[in-house]
Amino acid sequence: MAAGAPRIFVSHLAGVPAFDPNGEQVGRVRDLVVMLRVGRRPPRVLGLVVELTTRRRIFLPMTRITGVESGQVITTGVMNVRRFEQRPTERLVFGELLDRRVKLVETGEEVTVLDVSVQQLPARRDWEVDRVFVRKGKKATAFRRAKGETLTADWSAVTGFSLEEHGQGAESLLATFEQLRPADLANVLHHLSAKRRAEVAAALDDDRLADVLEELPEDDQIEILGKLKEERAADVLEAMDPDDAADLLSELPEDDKERLLSLMQPADAADMRRLMSYEEHTAGGLMTTEPIVLRPDATVADALARVRNPDLSPALAAQVYVCRPPDETPTGKYLGTVHFQRLLRDPPYTLVSSLVDEDLQTLAPDAALPVIAGFFATYDMVAAPVVDEAGSLLGAVTVDDVLDHMLPEDWRETEFHLDEGEGAATHGS
Repeated sequence: MAAGAPRIFVSHLAGVPAFDPNGEQVGRVRDLVVMLRVGRRPPRVLGLVVELTTRRRIFLPMTRITGVESGQVITTGVMNVRRFEQRPTERLVFGELLDRRVKLVETGEEVTVLDVSVQQLPARRDWEVDRVFVRKGKKATAFRRAKGETLTADWSAVTGFSLEEHGQGAESLLATFEQLRPADLANVLHHLSAKRRAEVAAALDDDRLADVLEELPEDDQIEILGKLKEERAADVLEAMDPDDAADLLSELPEDDKERLLSLMQPADAADMRRLMSYEEHTAGGLMTTEPIVLRPDATVADALARVRNPDLSPALAAQVYVCRPPDETPTGKYLGTVHFQRLLRDPPYTLVSSLVDEDLQTLAPDAALPVIAGFFATYDMVAAPVVDEAGSLLGAVTVDDVLDHMLPEDWRETEFHLDEGEGAATHGS
């Protein structure tokens, strides 16, 4: 939804149909999943519990929702149909927040929660609970009808929901470090005990855990993945960047690797197998299979819409690759690269095929690490296309993956800090 999107009371979402982009109904909304935060900060809305036509209830992340309109929810059509399982840090709005007794901060008066509203934050994909609709007076019972004044208050105006600062357990720890970048949260996890690390990992949602795993040392990755239920481990691997997931899978015993691959979506498993077929320190072993691919008849407007995807890393969003169909890697014939700055200089209706940088060299999948590093240094690039002998785009190598493999193996275990006096980044032991 756009910035300034209207406030939606959750009672209006109960039982509404959820549709895919083609207008086919996939199920009905049965609940909202939120994560409480420390103090009086509003809860973040993680997603919806959707009941499919088969009666199975699944989790649909807010990142997979493109619209919440009157009486319906529109999804991207991409869904994980594994059964929903509530995690320790999650709360169900209908099941746990409504009808709850809380207090008004200003007066200390007890009130009953009748409804809550959610709203999308401006210029972001995140959603929050922002208001609470409450009734004053005693709670209704089987023998007493509810009476009393009703009012709508800001989330911060009531108490009785949020986590306490001194609370114990993974949920308080996660709430405290919620704003940390994945690399910084990974550093926190690395220094926890194995037991505590497993508790925190179990409480993280799949996307957050995937981001954090990518930043952890190999031993920590294997340890955490091994303590997850196999179905969830497969979900987390699917949420990771393909090259990082393939690296992690390749370190597992053969039986464990094959079992996890069998639980993944076929397309994701195929990508993993393809990446694992290349030598580790080659372009094929370092590349991601999910760069931005556009057909020759796509426009600058189409390209910029793809570049805006917040799930993309800055390196992958820096350029788009123009190829003939099919659009998924391995693609049809690779035609060239269009840099982000060039997209900003041309009218929206311009065809990307007229803007390609045809002189930019490509990497062969068997190109060795020194060759790849030389490419980035020569052309001042942050990502490079990997193309096979047939001219098909296989993927793209990003500069961060090159650095990961050029730095010492234990570089992630070295504390990174900023010297505030000089503003210089240094590594300490």
